[in-house]
Amino acid sequence: MQLLESGEMYLETIYILSKKGVVHSVDVSEYMNFTKPSVSRAIGLLKEGGYVQMEKNGELTLTDAGRRVAENIYEKHCVITAFLTSLGVDPDIAVEDACKMEHYISDASFKAIKDYAEQYVNKQNQTETH
Repeated sequence: MQLLESGEMYLETIYILSKKGVVHSVDVSEYMNFTKPSVSRAIGLLKEGGYVQMEKNGELTLTDAGRRVAENIYEKHCVITAFLTSLGVDPDIAVEDACKMEHYISDASFKAIKDYAEQYVNKQNQTETH
């Protein structure tokens, strides 16, 4: 099943919320500001695709495949946000832009940005310690 941007957003949201505790559809609905029927439909599709499991008590958990996708998207979000803010972009704008970019950037371009950002941080740290 090919995931669309919206599916990736749901997985990322479940991942973020799961770091704080147990996740239910209502939590996803509130976090994303989506209606409960919309979330229910999306969760159903993600379950069919093998990305999410729902326990009898309604708890949502990511499968290994779902976790891989969510971690990848979340990493992109964090790295791109940090990179843009290091360039002087307002933090709120950086978060918003990263949220859009994380779904469309190629793995090659993301790796290049990540590598460049890591080199920049290392150079900054070396300059500050000398």
